[in-house]
Amino acid sequence: MPEWELASGETSVCPDCGTAHQVKIFPAALRTPGATRLETAAEGEAACFDHPASRAVASCSQCGRFVCPLCLVELAGAKFCPSCMAKGVSKLSGGNAAGSRVAYDSIALTMALAPLLILPLTIVTGPIALYIALRYWKRPLVLMHRNRWRFVAAILFGLIEVVGLGWLFLYTFLRRAVAAG
Repeated sequence: MPEWELASGETSVCPDCGTAHQVKIFPAALRTPGATRLETAAEGEAACFDHPASRAVASCSQCGRFVCPLCLVELAGAKFCPSCMAKGVSKLSGGNAAGSRVAYDSIALTMALAPLLILPLTIVTGPIALYIALRYWKRPLVLMHRNRWRFVAAILFGLIEVVGLGWLFLYTFLRRAVAAG
């Protein structure tokens, strides 16, 4: 990502894959050397946890440590120290500040397999599983290591359900037509 997009904090599009991302980095990474002037902490003033000679400007929202302007990271309206950022923002305060991705592959597979226990539901869920799998095929997968086998399985089971139900309706219709004729 170009430096100007990183500095904006807004969502930017990856030039390689075309997906939108929001990148959060330490503000000090974008500053030129010597641009951040750290004020020396006077006696009785709060000092930065990592830079004891520097005056603190805020405290970490998670652990309460004092941080200087060099260490301060603001994310989703909260202020964090480098240690808490290293632990991972997703673990902070029980939330996921970076957002999460919907596991469409799991949804499609569940829609295709779960109703097999109750066969009448396959009338609705088979086509829904096919739609979800085909509609979200090109979406980025969840951040865990996965591939598209769940989409493939959902498509196969969805097709089996749709073709099987179509055959069942056609068989029933033809059988009634022969019996009536």
